[in-house]
Amino acid sequence: MKTIHVVAAIIKDGNKIFATQRGYGEFKDGWEFPGGKVEPDETSRQAIVREIKEELDTTIQVEEYFDTVEYDYPNFHLSMECFICTILEGNLTLLEHESAKWLTKDTLDLVDWLPADLGLIAKLKEIL
Repeated sequence: MKTIHVVAAIIKDGNKIFATQRGYGEFKDGWEFPGGKVEPDETSRQAIVREIKEELDTTIQVEEYFDTVEYDYPNFHLSMECFICTILEGNLTLLEHESAKWLTKDTLDLVDWLPADLGLIAKLKEIL
């Protein structure tokens, strides 16, 4: 099975976390933490900064590593490195997603998370 290595930004502002809804592809309408594939010539931290700039026209700062999710989808294995990030500059403009929300500990369960992202929710509730 093919492995896809991606990074995800858990963008935090106080006690809120930023979540996005996919606007395209096989998992359209599912909720996720924004991010994308790591290119061969970059580190995971460089990849997440680039992806957020491309997807949300926002410059972020990577604060800390949070977790790595290993998840088997039917057609591929996903290895997703997740980082806690904060906004340095920009307004989180949706360039690829159809919707977005700021969620709190009490509202994290109110969106339909993609399976790989769902595994992060319990751990996130501990830090919010």
